[in-house]
Amino acid sequence: MEYTSAKGYSGWGQAGMLLAFLGGGFLLAAVVQLVIYMQILPGRGDIMNPTVFMEAIKDPANVNANRLAQVLGTFCLMCLPAVAFAMLVHGKNMFWLGFNRYLNWKQVSIGFAIIFFAGVAAGPLADLSKAILSHFPRLDTMAAKMENEYNEQVMAMSNLKNWGEYIVAIFIMAFFPAMFEEMLFRGAMQNLLVKWWKAPLTAIIVSSLIFSLIHFSLYLFLSRALLGFVLGLMYYKSKNIWVNIIAHFLNNFIAVTQLFILSGKGNKIDPQSLDTKVDWWWGLAASACMVVLFIIFDKFSSENKMKIYTREQILLAEADPFHSIANKNPES
Repeated sequence: MEYTSAKGYSGWGQAGMLLAFLGGGFLLAAVVQLVIYMQILPGRGDIMNPTVFMEAIKDPANVNANRLAQVLGTFCLMCLPAVAFAMLVHGKNMFWLGFNRYLNWKQVSIGFAIIFFAGVAAGPLADLSKAILSHFPRLDTMAAKMENEYNEQVMAMSNLKNWGEYIVAIFIMAFFPAMFEEMLFRGAMQNLLVKWWKAPLTAIIVSSLIFSLIHFSLYLFLSRALLGFVLGLMYYKSKNIWVNIIAHFLNNFIAVTQLFILSGKGNKIDPQSLDTKVDWWWGLAASACMVVLFIIFDKFSSENKMKIYTREQILLAEADPFHSIANKNPES
């Protein structure tokens, strides 16, 4: 029988709503960031001048405006669409986005270890992407330009002169991006695709590819796709978005801490210098470690996963006594 949400919307209907909310979130994020950046530009017309715009962004005096634009833009683009989508198709309970109390410290610690090894395994993929793009000069030039622009934006927000700015950066550059991204890509998108298609692996792959695309990096496309896949598989096995958020946050936290240490030494920050070159054999070893860790993670998640499934069936039965029977699928 065709999958429907708690409020009876079909898979196609839910997909259409999610796309609509994403479109609205994109427009709202653009407007919010435009308003913020207009306050730091010398003239209103300079927003259309790329050179003046980038100079204003890189100005250390505008670092707080950059951080505000970053966090509000991500909130509008990812968090709001995910919450609006879940509320419309399921209801006000944030359980439908994966927020629940069924987790343990073993899941969190193993989840972080998995993300750590995923970062190691992703290293050689960045080199592979660069090697492939080197055979396509136009794409390679575009990729280099995109990477430079991204690095300039990171540098503009990474002027961490004291502990106060470091604490703020932990939230703006580490916690909020992790939470908002997990809410959208795992809590909303992957949840929908897994239940709709009833093909978990396909759903995880598709959501991870979209996760990578939205970061606008050709050099790091394969690396981020792998990280997205690992996060997707982790969420599928735990059914708890907090496990993902914490693991994702800790991964971001390490990067922010590295930036803070470099800022304290007075060095010019190059985000690319944070990426340690990883040989292929290290990547393969890290992949093997991930496989073992996922087996352990699955073992420590099974009991909580069943509790979450039971809770989901109760909520579905409360919404429609016949709904939970029609959509019965313990793996969804």
